[in-house]
Amino acid sequence: MADFVSFYLMPGVVLGCIYALGAVGLTLLFGILRFAHFAHGDVMTVGAYVAFVGVVSFGLTAYQSIPLAILVSVLLVMAIDRTFYRPLRRASPIVLLISGFGVALMLRAAILFFFGPDGGVYEQGIRRPMIFATEWGRFRIQERHLWIIGGAVALALTLHLFLTRTRLGKAMRAMSDNPDLARITGIPTERVILATWAIGGATAATAGVFLAIDTQVNPMMGMNMLLPIFAAMILGGVGRPWGAVFGGLVLGIAEELVAAPIWGGQPLLSPAYKVGLSFAVMVLLLIFRPTGLFKGQS
Repeated sequence: MADFVSFYLMPGVVLGCIYALGAVGLTLLFGILRFAHFAHGDVMTVGAYVAFVGVVSFGLTAYQSIPLAILVSVLLVMAIDRTFYRPLRRASPIVLLISGFGVALMLRAAILFFFGPDGGVYEQGIRRPMIFATEWGRFRIQERHLWIIGGAVALALTLHLFLTRTRLGKAMRAMSDNPDLARITGIPTERVILATWAIGGATAATAGVFLAIDTQVNPMMGMNMLLPIFAAMILGGVGRPWGAVFGGLVLGIAEELVAAPIWGGQPLLSPAYKVGLSFAVMVLLLIFRPTGLFKGQS
């Protein structure tokens, strides 16, 4: 029991929290702008590398570098929107989709140009896990996992309060439900769009830093996360923030559990094929329930 929680369930929750943060920003962007932002994963990578600069150049810890990563990422996505997406706002979704691919390639190329293809870590060495002795056994939990889970929960609750208690948050929800009606009623759509980009950039940057804390910084890390966070968004329902959180947690935990030796001492899937689970979930949902579990947009 203790080994199962320590080595499979807890890492699954951590991975699910990272997926959830990435999917929340993505689902808000899709719900309001009505296009799939395929550069979202690379924004996560940018946030991770900005924090890496804070650690290496300014002597900050990875957690202290998160506000810097958020600031740079928010300014970046706002500049991207004004430069590339705003002139195409009334274009067909396929044009915006291709533009998103182009922006992703540019961000990835810029990261490779400035930082090279090799990865890096925020902190050298291996920290001993915290051990909690209970009647069910000795649970081993990494301190960084507690920080990641706590940070993800705090951000999710803050976003919930923003969307439900503030005027701008309510305007975002109204525009997501019916953009034409929102424009007719006088909602400042450009302001809502900028706020959506700010939230998307902030959550993506935080997710990228958390992923790098749990693994390492790598130019391809965001691209590798793109499929799972899209699957999490679709699972929870497009345009449903709490659905994205739920979808991310479900996928993260499921990916770790299918590799756990609980089926006759053998894993259901080899760890190398865990990402295939996200792809399978996404395809099945698009076929049988395109609105997701929480009945989002199709």
